Amino acid sequence: MVFLNFAALGVLCGLLLGGSFAALGAMPVRRLWLAYAAIVLQVAAFPSGVFPWSTPDDVARGLWLASYAILLALVFFNRRFVGVGLVGLGIVSNLTAILANGGLMPATNHALRAAGSTYSGVHNNSVRLVHPHVAWLVDRFGWPQWLPLANVFSVGDVIIGVGLLVLIVGGMRPRALARLRPAFSR
Repeated sequence: MVFLNFAALGVLCGLLLGGSFAALGAMPVRRLWLAYAAIVLQVAAFPSGVFPWSTPDDVARGLWLASYAILLALVFFNRRFVGVGLVGLGIVSNLTAILANGGLMPATNHALRAAGSTYSGVHNNSVRLVHPHVAWLVDRFGWPQWLPLANVFSVGDVIIGVGLLVLIVGGMRPRALARLRPAFSR
């Protein structure tokens, strides 16, 4: 959910710099259906109590890892867009933490408290671990519970978010940035 905050900030920055929604909508994104497929897999794996089913742990982990593979394919096919490389780096960071910790993303106690979350076992795609592997890549930050979309997030999530922000601003083709391009192309 932290990505929605970065996306909103990207739209705001793009508009303030003279960009347009029309330019963003005209971006020639390749194989966009991969994004939808990854979302469907993640919802199927972790329905979050919103949908009337639960997915067995091993199946959920498999679906989640498959969604990451699909997202990396989407990044590969759209690597020419500015910001997509950062998104890919963030995905790889998260995937590293997930694979190092048995297929789930550990969350630190500090991050959980900050976000107003308390759970002792597995919660969606997260697990509370006292000593996670590659601890610097796990969900170690918490979006405060008094703000919209409170949740825990990782360094990889921040990298994905910044990449998304850059992608949106660049896709909106702001006039303010267009004036800078000739100076950088010399």
